Amino acid sequence: MKTRIALLFLLLMIVISGNGQENKKETRIPLSVGEKVWAGVINDGYMMPFSTDYTMDFYANNKSNQTQPLLLTSKGQYVWSGQPYKFEIRGNEILISDPYNQIVTGRSGTSLAEAQRFVSHKYFPANGKLPDTLLISRPQYNTWIELTYNQNQADVLKYAQAIIDNGFPPGVLMIDDTWQEDYGLWKFHPGRFPNPAEMVEKLHKMGFKVMLWICPFVSADQAMIYNTLKESKGFLLQKSSEKDTWQSQTRPLMVEWWNGQSAVLDFSNPAAVNWFNQQLDGLVKDFGVDGFKFDAGDMYFYPADGLSMKSVTANEQCELFAQFGLRFPLNEYRACWKMGGQPLVQRLQDKAHTWIDLNKLIPNMILESLCGYSFSCPDMIGGGEWTSFLDDSKLDQDLIVRSAQCHALMPMMQFSVAPWRVLDSVHLNAVKTAVKLRTKFTPLIMQLAHQAAETGEPILKSMEFVFPGQGFETVTDQFMLGDNLLVAPMLEKGETNRNIKLPIGKWKSIDGTILKGGKTCQQNVSLDQLLYFEKLN
Repeated sequence: MKTRIALLFLLLMIVISGNGQENKKETRIPLSVGEKVWAGVINDGYMMPFSTDYTMDFYANNKSNQTQPLLLTSKGQYVWSGQPYKFEIRGNEILISDPYNQIVTGRSGTSLAEAQRFVSHKYFPANGKLPDTLLISRPQYNTWIELTYNQNQADVLKYAQAIIDNGFPPGVLMIDDTWQEDYGLWKFHPGRFPNPAEMVEKLHKMGFKVMLWICPFVSADQAMIYNTLKESKGFLLQKSSEKDTWQSQTRPLMVEWWNGQSAVLDFSNPAAVNWFNQQLDGLVKDFGVDGFKFDAGDMYFYPADGLSMKSVTANEQCELFAQFGLRFPLNEYRACWKMGGQPLVQRLQDKAHTWIDLNKLIPNMILESLCGYSFSCPDMIGGGEWTSFLDDSKLDQDLIVRSAQCHALMPMMQFSVAPWRVLDSVHLNAVKTAVKLRTKFTPLIMQLAHQAAETGEPILKSMEFVFPGQGFETVTDQFMLGDNLLVAPMLEKGETNRNIKLPIGKWKSIDGTILKGGKTCQQNVSLDQLLYFEKLN
């Protein structure tokens, strides 16, 4: 009898191992020869699949972008947990430690795509909804690089009019930081925006939808707002000693962020959520605002010496902030924890105006897709790091063109620096050509977006995802739009031709030439061209 029970127990362990096993202790996962690993750390996507050792702690990390507690391999292995954990990629194994909750490991099939589809359907399934489709069907325009900390009504309207006057299609217009009176005082600054309702109405008539930048901070200088939220304990509270509890404390924790020190909303407290809802609903009702760019919310703004109403981790505060945005179909996030499969726009961390950062777009966007963030935006064309644009004489016109081309067949493309202001006619026309190319493929992009909302299937895919076993694991300078369109942007300064690695099959190039796959070919490329290849059945 004991032998039979032992055999049954052993059989049960084998079944669990084959379908995902749960562990609370240190876990070691061996990797076979050539097996590659991707991890849900979006800002480090350009390092993946890992070719060197790598260490990461998912708890309250400072990566300033989306994270997903996920590991995937090219041979079908996966790791998932609903809570943070540490991991190391070390030689021929993955080492997992310090989990906050159960770790689930397993294997689904033998490929990256099979593993990703399994975890997507099980742990972050698509919910059938899309963000506002204008974010996908048209280019987006963000006022940040042009106006930085001087957002104002006259220049916003001037920027919008220039979009149309220069032959660009209207789309979503994002008005960035300093439109407001203060952090927490979410009203249009009366000196910079004398008639915001009229401005929004004009923008609507021009064909734009309007988003406003927003964050979860409240300036302590706003005494009435600060005291109201302090009374309801709507902020993260200061923990002065180990004995302090949320019930015993009333003093808000002052958090340092890139615009100073402020109190930060505690999204585990309904009083904070209700107050924030009232502020944003008022902007929608009173001024016709269409949606919001939700900035900050990073988990490291919720330090360990803070007290929240409910017992939630810093990661969960970041997640709650993201859940808040689900009310608004017109949304954008840069920092996020989990939330794969949801109708939220996830933007890459600000990129510098450099060729190095241009080369990060494709691998980082590939990782977005693997993590279930199908509705993703590759930052701003030419870069979104504003200090890169302080001296126009240092701007690289070729870089802006190649950046626009890289965006053109991704799920979204977002302008900020005004190409008509900084480019000569040759380069400006090249950017317009990229926009026209996106218009040509917009029906395909929209079809893939609807599919992503229903099934979780990524819009943008890595070569390895679509063509496993053909040696594409480390190819990160070309990508697939769906399963049949291979896109190969120019990513190096002065590049006039490039190598393209074609999968097995027949491919049609942009000049109509039919190429046989399974090999590398070389193509010459002019400034106004984006290389793409259509797979022929």
